[in-house]
Amino acid sequence: MPLKKTALLLATLAAVATTTTGCAINRATATIDPSVNLGSLKAMHVAKQPKDDNDIDVLIAEKLRSRGYNVTTGGEKPSAVDAVVTYVDRWRWDITMYMLELTITIRDPKNDYPLASGKSYHTSLARKSPAEMVDEVLGNIFKEAGR
Repeated sequence: MPLKKTALLLATLAAVATTTTGCAINRATATIDPSVNLGSLKAMHVAKQPKDDNDIDVLIAEKLRSRGYNVTTGGEKPSAVDAVVTYVDRWRWDITMYMLELTITIRDPKNDYPLASGKSYHTSLARKSPAEMVDEVLGNIFKEAGR
């Protein structure tokens, strides 16, 4: 194959690879305060975000219950909880609405100190359902904590 055709073929392949993979970005992280033992927590409250129309609080509560925690949800937290779980969900439009990013933080109920936090970020081509993103974030938090 002549050098000119080879160069053209390589340039075309590079352009195709760049344009087709550039939108598929995934990130999933978790951090835990080293002094925290998530296994010692028994009761948690998931604080519902006022603008959440997608019941993300319910998905988080269900996943925590499946891990053996006693979990409540809603705006007002009960007085006897070991942790308060907060979240921030960011949504985008790309033919349909999808969750771009989810951050979940497990906090000390006395002073709001973040005991553990996790984040999941998936662009349109690598999107996950809200339930899958909740599972990914909490899975990474508990994996980081050794549970």
